[in-house]
Amino acid sequence: MTDSPASLPLLGLHVSPAGGLPKAVERGVERGCESIQIFTQSPRRWAPTNHSDESIAEFREALAASPIESVVIHALYLSNAGTPDPELREKSLTAITHSLRVGDQIGAVGVVLHPGSAKDGDVGEALDRCGDVFKEALAESENCPLLLEDTAGTGGTLGRSFEELKILLDGTGGHDRVGFCLDSCHLLASGYDVRTTDALDAVLADADATFGLDRLRCMHVNDSQTPLGSNRDRHAPLGTGEIGEDGIAALLSEPRFAGMPVIFEGPGVDGKEPQIADMEIAKRLREQGRKARGLA
Repeated sequence: MTDSPASLPLLGLHVSPAGGLPKAVERGVERGCESIQIFTQSPRRWAPTNHSDESIAEFREALAASPIESVVIHALYLSNAGTPDPELREKSLTAITHSLRVGDQIGAVGVVLHPGSAKDGDVGEALDRCGDVFKEALAESENCPLLLEDTAGTGGTLGRSFEELKILLDGTGGHDRVGFCLDSCHLLASGYDVRTTDALDAVLADADATFGLDRLRCMHVNDSQTPLGSNRDRHAPLGTGEIGEDGIAALLSEPRFAGMPVIFEGPGVDGKEPQIADMEIAKRLREQGRKARGLA
């Protein structure tokens, strides 16, 4: 008897919604995805995309009719909730709120967000400002969770450690709609070793002790071009980088990620956006990891 997808980590890719939101579901199905991550507007432009009621309905119908179990939204890259600049703060708040509202409409598991950066300012003050922005955005939306992503630690980025993620959570008053998305490339860059099953166990134990694994709602499983502690965010195709096949296999087969969207963002093996070949690699490595764990 084979395991149902929901009893395993739900492997997925970041896919494009070009041509309309329903196209993202179509592309996910074509690539054999069990989950997908999408942008709901250009990630590098402030102008929001106003999706029609018809497009939202078509997306939900397509998703319900597909084998895809869950969808995650990735928020705007330009957002910086920790900025002291009033104009940038307002733009960031508007963008985050918009993403959460679209998440409400399409039934997303959550909106993944890079928290922001302190740049040349005080990190503690920037973390406090983030908490205020997140509370406002959550108050202006209904149900969709906000999933704060850990960072590689370059350029004063916030959320580079589990302790900083916990401070960000506390800044919202421990809001029940705040969760986390951990990125394996960012973890390695920030000094968290995820290259073996035992190392991953230790990292997850640290995360559980710091902010609670019940807050972990999504994983980005990306390999890394740069080594442990590099503080550089440079993704590599699955199994070809510093994490390697054994580390990626451990991540993709982790039982505590069962039923959770586990997203590969790319680049794919062809150096471009992920394709069906990358999903096939992910499924092979998941099975390799399950066998190594004695689960298959």
